[in-house]
Amino acid sequence: MPDVPLHGKHQAMLTFLLLHLSRIARAVWVEMRTLPKPGPRMIDEIECACSVLLAILISHQIGAENVGWAAFSGYMVMRSHVAESFTRGLLRVVGTLIGAGGALLLAPYLLPSPWLLAFGLMVWGGVTLYFAIVGKRAYAWLFTGLTFLMVLIEAMEHASEPIQRFATTRVLEVLAGTIACVIVSAISTWTIRRRLPSPDRNLRAKPVGLPARQWQATVARHALTGAIALALIPAVWLAFKIPELSQSAITIFAVMLVPAAALADGILSPVSSRVMQRLVGCLAGGFLGGAILLLSQHSPVVMTIGLVLGVVIGRHIENGPPSMSYAGLQFVLAFVVVLVPDNYDSAQLTPGYERLLGILFGMVLLEPVVLIAHLIARRGGRSEPPKVIEK
Repeated sequence: MPDVPLHGKHQAMLTFLLLHLSRIARAVWVEMRTLPKPGPRMIDEIECACSVLLAILISHQIGAENVGWAAFSGYMVMRSHVAESFTRGLLRVVGTLIGAGGALLLAPYLLPSPWLLAFGLMVWGGVTLYFAIVGKRAYAWLFTGLTFLMVLIEAMEHASEPIQRFATTRVLEVLAGTIACVIVSAISTWTIRRRLPSPDRNLRAKPVGLPARQWQATVARHALTGAIALALIPAVWLAFKIPELSQSAITIFAVMLVPAAALADGILSPVSSRVMQRLVGCLAGGFLGGAILLLSQHSPVVMTIGLVLGVVIGRHIENGPPSMSYAGLQFVLAFVVVLVPDNYDSAQLTPGYERLLGILFGMVLLEPVVLIAHLIARRGGRSEPPKVIEK
């Protein structure tokens, strides 16, 4: 492929972003017209809203600190049958326990030195990202990585607090969301869903697992790119003290979690597409969540009604065409992060928007690393489809 002048590359990138944005906007507009239509899809959206509400209630009862993460767990675990929801929830809990345990085990060695911490985030993040893409239990690998990153980064930001606090609350939040989801899913499966056909849903893309004896070099390079971005987080904290960098780590991990087949044409296109959908979804969800929080005057009833409405809208978008489904998921993430307070008696915008800032900053941190990796791959001539190497 011939080299393109720098200004031409910028113009091509801008054109790509505008086309992608317009495609998302058109798809969302079309899908929103089907929102009031009864059927399996509406049932799925109502299930998610009920699961989120129950997760919030349970998290308050068991003492979880980040109630929004518990609510989002209740949203993410939901599937159309209780068996699927239970399996997904079990993988989420197992991954969280392993990640939290790994963080507790390695924290005494990593936290005293920013360099060692960066190395630990890079190695653990890179390995778990690789297996989250190609592993047989990809969902468990995903939360093994995410939980480890969240616990260590929060311990880095709050050095005076015991790390056990962050590990414990991560586990409690996931337990609250998983329990809520399984309860709601079981009730729905054994009652109303018995009379419904399979829902017309666009399930989130799942990484395709490979046998353990196979190795994908392209996926490994891709995971290394994400790992390098994660390794920059301690330096960013030392230099700028940006709050909620654990949310930045989640962004990096989630955006880089693309199917192995999507890497055939290089890293730039699939990652840029997910960055755009995450940006659009998070900005829209954060804006709506903040607006409801302000207009509600901290009324729990109004906030609850607004929460249900936002979750239903986000799930409806997520269940739409692939061109916008990831944006719907990110809409719910930002919406819940901003709107759901850790304490309803002192609901404020600041904690939610700090978390939203952390989410958005993760894109800022990741994109230059991805661009550099893309340029290196181009110069090295690695634009061919991923190869599987037999060990």
